[in-house]
Amino acid sequence: LPALAALLPPLPGPGAPGPAEGGPGALPAELRAAVRALVGDLDALFTALGLREESFAVGTLSRVVAAELASYAPARNRRRMAANKASVVFVDRTLDLAGAVGHHGDNLAEKILSVLPKLPGHKTDVMVNMVELTALQTTDETCSIIAPGCLAQPNDPAAKALWESFMNLKQKEAVMEARRHLVEAASRENLPIRMSMGRVTPEQLSSYIQLFRNNLKALENHCGLLQLVLATVQTLKHPQTSKWDNFLAFERLLLQTIGESEMPSVLNQLLPMIKSYSERTKDDYTCEDFLVLLVYMYSVVGEIKSGKELDTAEEEVKKALVKVICDEPKPSPVLQKI
Repeated sequence: LPALAALLPPLPGPGAPGPAEGGPGALPAELRAAVRALVGDLDALFTALGLREESFAVGTLSRVVAAELASYAPARNRRRMAANKASVVFVDRTLDLAGAVGHHGDNLAEKILSVLPKLPGHKTDVMVNMVELTALQTTDETCSIIAPGCLAQPNDPAAKALWESFMNLKQKEAVMEARRHLVEAASRENLPIRMSMGRVTPEQLSSYIQLFRNNLKALENHCGLLQLVLATVQTLKHPQTSKWDNFLAFERLLLQTIGESEMPSVLNQLLPMIKSYSERTKDDYTCEDFLVLLVYMYSVVGEIKSGKELDTAEEEVKKALVKVICDEPKPSPVLQKI
């Protein structure tokens, strides 16, 4: 539900009433309105599918949503008439922040969705640069003459099968699947393709894609597949992808360190890595990267022993982050909000 992508359960803060105590009435007005909108949308969806649902909830806001849906008058009428049964499980997004910010998946779909720019107006699809399939050769990343491709290819069975493998296989196997699909498509179109064995490189996939470039019929027949393979090539070449492995290594180190020592010493280790824009190289972490790491750290550590040492360490990290955020020449939307 892209319109409600920003709906998040309120984080427990000092003195903030949790929705558990007071039900919907305890929520801020804006959140109450968003919950009602969500319930209306879900009811419309279930009506279209002819469902009578049984709801289960994990988390405080989820319980509010499930209760609202149960008592929603149009939903009660629908449940009386609907032919199909379904179980619906609501889960608070804040219960697994470590999962949302971690980099543990060896999964191509996750990387494509994280690395490529979002398709305007969408939350779950990305823009695939299609310039490579045209005669227009430009180095401009934001070339807007050529309409972008995307991942949703409901009318192309080969592309749908490939997307399934992006989600379900390990990255290495998924990239090999991309090559196999390309080779099969090229063979069907009688394009002069030479199958090579061994490791699949983004350059090799690009050279296969080039074969389709001047053949309009082949382009039209396999457009969906080509968009997914281009998304793969652009993700594998993206600088953020090599950073992904750095994140993974650092997260593993953090888990080890947190197991052995207290939070203040972990924060002190992090401190020298917070560098301002002028000091950073392409391998250093940006402000957003640090915010992601901090969310990960505080999510996996569980209960933290408070005390003078922790306060001092947190204060130092805060100071360093404030300085770095203020030094950003072009702050991202997230940093502008902060």
